[in-house]
Amino acid sequence: MKLLKTAAMIAGLSVIGAMGAQAEGLDELNPDVVERLYNPELLDPMQPIGASAFRDFVAKNPPPWKIGYASSYAGNTWRAGVMQELQDEIIPKWKELGLLDEVIITQSNLNDSTQIQQMRQLVDQGVDAIFVCCSNPTALNQTVKYAYDNGVPVFSLTGYLTSPYSVNSSVNYQVAGFELGKWMAEEIGGAGNVLVVEGIPGTSGSDSQDRGIKAGLASYPDIKVVGSIAGMWTDQVAQGEVQKWLATNPGKLDGIVVQSAAEMGVLRALQQSGRAEVPITIGGELGALCYWRNNPDYVSAVYQVWPPQNEVQLIWNIMMRTLQGQGPKIQSILVDPIRMTYEDIEKLVPADCNEQDPGWLRVAPEAWGLDSAFLDDFFLRPADPTKFLEK
Repeated sequence: MKLLKTAAMIAGLSVIGAMGAQAEGLDELNPDVVERLYNPELLDPMQPIGASAFRDFVAKNPPPWKIGYASSYAGNTWRAGVMQELQDEIIPKWKELGLLDEVIITQSNLNDSTQIQQMRQLVDQGVDAIFVCCSNPTALNQTVKYAYDNGVPVFSLTGYLTSPYSVNSSVNYQVAGFELGKWMAEEIGGAGNVLVVEGIPGTSGSDSQDRGIKAGLASYPDIKVVGSIAGMWTDQVAQGEVQKWLATNPGKLDGIVVQSAAEMGVLRALQQSGRAEVPITIGGELGALCYWRNNPDYVSAVYQVWPPQNEVQLIWNIMMRTLQGQGPKIQSILVDPIRMTYEDIEKLVPADCNEQDPGWLRVAPEAWGLDSAFLDDFFLRPADPTKFLEK
């Protein structure tokens, strides 16, 4: 298992653009973290990294707190993984700690207007904080300000909101995408035709990663992107779209870069097409990892970009710290993507695994920014959030 920490590994990503001077607040962080995760030449130009509006925030109510989860989509394995972690692990734990009253969950099914309405209703219902996932980076901004004006901080996991009144957490998706594109180019020998399967266009996580993927592929002049389709981070959708593309594009194909969670659908589409097997990028879906476990020579590595259990645990930890007055220093807390080899997967995925398993691999908490030494650095007054009522 390898954290992708060295900016030099990603030389060339500057073709995407830079943000300019270091943002206020970054000078308070560990310089190594700033270099590898906040280098302006390696960031999505829209990624908000200014000083947080919640540096001196005080929650409007004492615990136990009422939390709103304004989910934008429920139709893929990743969202199911988040929901399972929330229901089975997070809610029972934090209720037992005396810090959580309830979590009110809404679903907007990718409709921005519906999500906006649901968020406003959550504020009016008296929640103490709201977290959202993978949403449009700008559409929610006025609603985030409405929440802020009513003492309700908004947190975004797996992608950013551009509002100065939100707190965001994720991998640096542009860097992660670059690594995926670069890896695919090298996997097929530096030359060939590649199909790109995006996530949900218009969301920050998808757009940032797609930009990085195409930059990584473009760093090899003999790589040609022969198609770009939307898999919607959903296996069934990606399977159908890839099947249609393969049927209407009979030319040579050497590889497919796909944003997880859709790799199982892409694998099925390839298998059913009758065409020669080509490498695809694999993320955290256990079914796809099982396929690799059973076929060791299929690819050389996989990349963990957004393991759902770890992602929701991270934003929850950040949210609880903020409600406790620990003061996040900056708007976006970023973590490292993880490269895993077959030897790593051999240890984590059993030999009797199921290639149809819709679950997700959970990575070690300390590898996803959940160790105190890493996360404490992002707060002005850091403390173990589980010990708040012991003071």
